[in-house]
Amino acid sequence: MGKQITFQQIMDNTPAFMFDETVLTDRVTDIRKILGDIRLCYSIKANPFLIPTVLPLVDYLEVCSPGELMICKDQKVPGNKIIYSGVHKDAADIEEAIVYGAAILTAESIRHFHLINEMAEKTGKKVNVILRLTSGNQFGMSIEDIESILKEKTSNITIRGLHYFAGTGRRSAKKKQAELDKLTTVMNDLEKRSGCSLPMLEYGPGLPHPYFIDEDFSDTLLPLREIREDLRKVSKERTLSVEMGRFIASSCGYYMTQICDIKKSADVNWIIVDGGINHVNYLGQMVGMKIPVIKQMRNGKFVDAPGEGGKKYTICGSLCTVNDVLVRELPLNDPAIGDILMFCNIGAYSVTEAPALFLSRDIPSVLMYDGRSMCEVRSRMGSWIINTTDN
Repeated sequence: MGKQITFQQIMDNTPAFMFDETVLTDRVTDIRKILGDIRLCYSIKANPFLIPTVLPLVDYLEVCSPGELMICKDQKVPGNKIIYSGVHKDAADIEEAIVYGAAILTAESIRHFHLINEMAEKTGKKVNVILRLTSGNQFGMSIEDIESILKEKTSNITIRGLHYFAGTGRRSAKKKQAELDKLTTVMNDLEKRSGCSLPMLEYGPGLPHPYFIDEDFSDTLLPLREIREDLRKVSKERTLSVEMGRFIASSCGYYMTQICDIKKSADVNWIIVDGGINHVNYLGQMVGMKIPVIKQMRNGKFVDAPGEGGKKYTICGSLCTVNDVLVRELPLNDPAIGDILMFCNIGAYSVTEAPALFLSRDIPSVLMYDGRSMCEVRSRMGSWIINTTDN
């Protein structure tokens, strides 16, 4: 997979994302030990580059768009490992997923359900569907709409259960515990009123992962352990699949950017790097006010952070906007042009979510590290071609 690359080549070709497959594998293994027999679903929107590594370790991949389905097809992901979700799906998207053999399709609305039914009849395929219950936002539908769907008669659709996801980075275990109790009550009531069986729950707890130096990194699996017994209670009544993205992927990722300029003005020590906010996007970053875990490297070796009172620098990217501030006050040890700043815990979302096209800067290369060697799975590429016409 990809071409092998040396560490020096990486240093000469920043910015770059690097994902550690060993860290990822260990993370999923630890999660599965906590979950036991509960199924695990990886939401690929967090980082599609991890698919080859994570695929044999999970039960499902959650796919949320036609483009993500194309990625799965390109990666030869078996259809029976795919839950096809997403708030907007048209008939052609649904047909493609059905023909590809997606294990389960999520219906986000009554219209979605009818489109799935039409495409199931058109293709002559039997389709498993889960109905998404809203948490009060634009995703999913009301209990009343779900109940009306359960009263419909269809020959090609089997309704397997519900899909529920309320948001990401949610820290309160008590809220999730109450949420699981409520979902159990809702599903039991729906079964009684409709006479339909709902044997499956696809549940996204939105568990948090620490990013910033003032957060607790001592046990990043604690948010899952706190709700383990509640999840197991649900799994005794019906098939439970727990959907995760950020919680799985965050710890395996690194972003490397090189110091290109150092200066002082207005009593501020400024550092300009060859990356920026067009690549780095931590949840809750707040224009550089929070400090993520960052390691300084020189000549391939880590440089110790300065002691208390060490000189602090404002780290800015290469974009022509005052908002391109990665960190407001980062203590560094005598930084020099050519030093590398390695941003840690960046395995989720930054590689796909940051505004990479802004100012037509290059899109970073993507590297995979297996504990022995580094492979480049996507070369650095210019974004300018996307920001111009076809002429």
